[in-house]
Amino acid sequence: MTAPVAPPVSANTAPADAPLRRGWTTGACAAAAARAGYAALLTGKMPASAPLLLPRNLRTDFEILASAIEADGRAMVAIVKDAGDDPDVTHGATVEARVALLPPGSGLRFLAGDGVGTVTAPGLPLDVGEPAINPGPRQIIQDNLAAIADGAPLDLSVEIAIPGGQMLAEKTMNGRLGIVGGLSVLGTNGVVTPYSCAAWIHAIHRGADVACALGHTHLGAGTGARSEAGVMMATGLPEQAMLDMGDFASATLKYVRGKKIARFSLGGGFAKFVKLAQGARDLHSARSQVDIADLAARLERLGAPSETVSEAAKAPSAGAVLAVSEAAGIPLPDDIAKDAARAARQLLGDGPALEIMLFNRAGRLLARHEG
Repeated sequence: MTAPVAPPVSANTAPADAPLRRGWTTGACAAAAARAGYAALLTGKMPASAPLLLPRNLRTDFEILASAIEADGRAMVAIVKDAGDDPDVTHGATVEARVALLPPGSGLRFLAGDGVGTVTAPGLPLDVGEPAINPGPRQIIQDNLAAIADGAPLDLSVEIAIPGGQMLAEKTMNGRLGIVGGLSVLGTNGVVTPYSCAAWIHAIHRGADVACALGHTHLGAGTGARSEAGVMMATGLPEQAMLDMGDFASATLKYVRGKKIARFSLGGGFAKFVKLAQGARDLHSARSQVDIADLAARLERLGAPSETVSEAAKAPSAGAVLAVSEAAGIPLPDDIAKDAARAARQLLGDGPALEIMLFNRAGRLLARHEG
């Protein structure tokens, strides 16, 4: 017998010394709501709560925000998503499921309601025209419906809605992935791990898949908005050929090396690519730091006068070292770009041609190197 998973509490902040809470994916909320709605159709009575069975035999129970048997005969159940302590844009969103009985032989059909997107580009694990309810959540929904069907065939339509989802989707990469009209319903196992990198990396991978499926053989990536804009301006790449790499250099480059592309353009802020050049593979400030002593040593190797090297060694940040090098006329960005390209090539393997672009905080191109 497996112990149930305790439902999370409402807030998504925790004291600094408290362990981070896990939460629930949109897919888990959708499945619980759909199961409760189907139970209402089977029994004629709306359940008091929404139980859910997840992969690995995990079980939980959701509080129902609202429920009704609507005029058209569909059962509607709404649940508020709690993402735990993860900074998820859908934390606090309402996830609704509307379940309707269909004629025998119809099978299980998924529909996109208000705030759930539709797939419009190839390369995702869903066909063009399908509602953006990923295969993982679809399976969880199906398993939970089957759990209470008592062997009866699932001739049902399940419409998932996330009111306000179209506005929330503007904060995601859905538009670039060709998902229009709202959010994606995500979640492989139903559980959100706080501050997990998995969702971002998943989006990077799907972005590469979509770009290749659209026929792009030259892809680009940036560590942030300014570097991404700089790469697009320098190369002429369209938005759908760009990957929002963020800090995940290793995950991006390792995935791209398996794609059939001819060229990859990688742009980043000076400090981010200093860390890449110095051997970091995760460029987040909490997981890697700039080695100021190494930058000072580079300036010395590049022929900087001793007073410049000494000033750089005392600098508080990579940006401060950059200012020192520029004042002295030392091409430090070029040196960093070469080593960043070497590090990137190790991750990219013998794949596409590579170019590296370094930008300052204002988006000005500092160095460009063919790797």
